[in-house]
Amino acid sequence: MGPVKMQAVIDGKRYDTETATLLAGNDFWDGSNFERGGRNLFLYRTPKGRFFTLGLSQWQGERDIITPVDRDEAKQIFEDLDEKRVTWEEAFNETPEEA
Repeated sequence: MGPVKMQAVIDGKRYDTETATLLAGNDFWDGSNFERGGRNLFLYRTPKGRFFTLGLSQWQGERDIITPVDRDEAKQIFEDLDEKRVTWEEAFNETPEEA
């Protein structure tokens, strides 16, 4: 399970942090808190293989948000986030290409 329980229906599809797999985030513990400049981003995969991000904010006037992303966007986000919860193979059910 991830940092917060949240769900949203977007384009007729339910995205739920409780039923999805948390793949990666930028929530490194610095000894005091997990926030990164007041904002955190987490990448999830639904049981049906769709990807979405959960954006959390501590800033007044900003809301936490679930955003669906396609597979290519998910791969880039996964690479960019520091705290991996699973391997690439587990996240995308494929082996990365050789360089």
